[in-house]
Amino acid sequence: METALTRLVGVRHPIVQTGMGWVAGPRLVSAAADAGALGILASATMTPDRLREAIREVGARTTAPFGVNLRADARDAADRVQIMIEEGVRVASFALAPSPELIIALKESGVVVIPSVGARRHAEKVAAWGADAVIVQGGEGGGHTGEVATTVLLPQVVDAVDIPVVAAGGFFDGRGLVAALAYGAAGVAMGTRFLLTSDSTVPEAVKARYLAAAVGDVTVTTTIDGLPHRMLRTELVDALERSGRAARLLRAMRRAAGFRRISGLTWRRMVQDGLAMKHGKDLTWSQVLLAANTPMLQKASMVDGRTDLGVMASGQVAGVIDDLPSCAELVERITEEAETVLKSLEALGADR
Repeated sequence: METALTRLVGVRHPIVQTGMGWVAGPRLVSAAADAGALGILASATMTPDRLREAIREVGARTTAPFGVNLRADARDAADRVQIMIEEGVRVASFALAPSPELIIALKESGVVVIPSVGARRHAEKVAAWGADAVIVQGGEGGGHTGEVATTVLLPQVVDAVDIPVVAAGGFFDGRGLVAALAYGAAGVAMGTRFLLTSDSTVPEAVKARYLAAAVGDVTVTTTIDGLPHRMLRTELVDALERSGRAARLLRAMRRAAGFRRISGLTWRRMVQDGLAMKHGKDLTWSQVLLAANTPMLQKASMVDGRTDLGVMASGQVAGVIDDLPSCAELVERITEEAETVLKSLEALGADR
């Protein structure tokens, strides 16, 4: 199935596996790439040296194109961009809008730039700066999310920009792919659906928790970092929402102490980062500390298997997923179903 996305990045199918922290490592990314999708390596939880190693590991596992997801606001973003360029990575994706300078540096080296956005105005901004395509995530998507549903946001963005638009938030099968194409998208991006594959390194107990979830078990909370965050409702979420401000601050300080030991950061540096995060936002100090520790809260679940203590970001589609196919099986299933749906629509048109 050829679209503007497949032509742009050189993959066989208009499907993107998103860069999920602690989840989208070399094994999942290479499996998605081999299946014909665009695999995206998550780098925010990696040191620069580990990022270079991970890129090389993906390259050793597959010859297919793949990408790397970067934090545009990271202090060492320019250094990570240089690593990508040196290692010949095909695509750079961003969770936040990259600066015009980063976009220029990447494009001058032949790297395709695909930021993720959650609003029409953000899509217009990065398109004007030279982005090659954009991933648009509606409110159904996991992690930090907005209030506008994909079915409302997607056509707005498609009409507003002249670059390929990839739809994210609420996609898991071939019917969704066809629906996105009908809206004018060039493909779909999926996180939770790829997390729930046999190629994902997420512990089996965590996968079981996702598979057992109903749609109503996927909630949006601001207790983690003050921003709307879509995730599975867990013991941690319940405890934070029940706790008073003093109890939340104490819990956050304990987690901050643990994060400081693991990360090697000084208390002064953590306070400086917290002040920077708090600037211009109505956040409590407990939210600031929890926000700084979010990578470790995610690691507790996605690496250590602690479903009771960790953050389990999740799209609403977790409530309708009930199996763990390989990436190859998943992509084949989606594309075959999409072809079947398209043929049935063609037949319907012919009957009329």
